[in-house]
Amino acid sequence: MGLINQTQQAYYESSDFGGYQFITLKDIINNFMLSYVGEEKIIGKIKRTNVAFYAQRALQELSYDTLQVKKSWEIDIPPTLVMALPQDYVNYTKISWVDASGSEHPVYPTTQTSNPRAIIQDDQFNFTFDSDGNLLTANESETWKKHKSQNTESDAVNDFYLRETYDGKRYGSSPENMNSNGSFYIDPIKSNIHFSGNLTDKTVTVKYISDGLGTDAEMKVHKLAEEAMYKCIAYYILESKVNTPEYLVMRYRKDKFASVRKAKLRLSNIKLTELSQTLRGKSKQIKH
Repeated sequence: MGLINQTQQAYYESSDFGGYQFITLKDIINNFMLSYVGEEKIIGKIKRTNVAFYAQRALQELSYDTLQVKKSWEIDIPPTLVMALPQDYVNYTKISWVDASGSEHPVYPTTQTSNPRAIIQDDQFNFTFDSDGNLLTANESETWKKHKSQNTESDAVNDFYLRETYDGKRYGSSPENMNSNGSFYIDPIKSNIHFSGNLTDKTVTVKYISDGLGTDAEMKVHKLAEEAMYKCIAYYILESKVNTPEYLVMRYRKDKFASVRKAKLRLSNIKLTELSQTLRGKSKQIKH
């Protein structure tokens, strides 16, 4: 029986395109219970809730570096130069600012400053407390205030990054600082992104990864990684069960590693013609 259960007209008149390349997590669990659980099968007996737990764990792990499910935001930098992290943020992959032609210019994280917890002190440099006895802290540290005030387009002479670019022509400069696109710092405690002053009034794009479990609609797996999901679930279950033969655990550990590696190769989307086009420029001689 075919998998397509709607007419072509219903598909092209809807707004949900490309769904055939994915399989839902619910179907993954159903297929696993049918193929791996039961008499004379690898897993004799297990509750469906347990399989659902390990399926979600497998989806999380594969979402980080195998499934390549990336999300993106486009926002205008506010005057405060602070942006809250996305609700389902796990880690960023690329942050850029957009110019008038729509080209993206990469912005790199700064290692020269941070936004530490700023303790409010009195005139005698003593710590201050609220009515409950907790330390009073400022919303933004003086360290970051001073850093972003020196990174404005109107004060480019004092811009650390631009100075490093100009001085970068000399031997011994640090390549990580040879960048005039600005910088950012992610505050993991307050879950904010702080941008440098030369990104004021610019539009930035934030590309990040999530764990694939934010909503029910996100709980889906690319069909090229479907087998990797089954092997991961089986390995997690066998590893956690007592009295499981060690050879069986090791066997599925190897199967899991091989299937995840195969899924990465499939999802890398390497096309021979595109690779050949890129490599044509590698034969050009660089004149000094």
